[in-house]
Amino acid sequence: MTDSSKRPIAVFDLDNTLADTAHRQRFLERKPRDWDAFFAAAPADPPIPEGIALVLESAKECEIVYLTGRPERCRRDTLTWLAAQGLPDGRLHMRRNDDRRPARRTKLEILRSLARTRDVRVLVDDDELVCEDAERAGFPVVLAHWIAPSSALETAQEAEGRT
Repeated sequence: MTDSSKRPIAVFDLDNTLADTAHRQRFLERKPRDWDAFFAAAPADPPIPEGIALVLESAKECEIVYLTGRPERCRRDTLTWLAAQGLPDGRLHMRRNDDRRPARRTKLEILRSLARTRDVRVLVDDDELVCEDAERAGFPVVLAHWIAPSSALETAQEAEGRT
């Protein structure tokens, strides 16, 4: 049962929704993939204006929650990046360091958990599979299509459970 006395929540993905990962894709395009370098470069991600504007607009009516497939070991860098962009404070849900399940499974699990006590107004994510599963589960979704999809990142999200 949701608590209607609290503001609804708007849930935002990070990579290629709020943060442009194009400059670090090269670490995923080589064999073997260099995950340490990929995540170490995340603090230099440029913000994506469309995503940033949507977070700021959503914050007028909603509590903001950030939901990323980034591993927990990236928490400090991620929080620093969010603050540097002037984004609203919000809970940050991250993947356990050893969790390799597809992003659509991990994110839907967290969405359902959030929805037990709060009204989820919207999920904003660039991953089509995450969005499709969330819609099927009854969540309102905005597909963040403002960055060209990366096949390397899609593989990482779905097949390798890395982001």
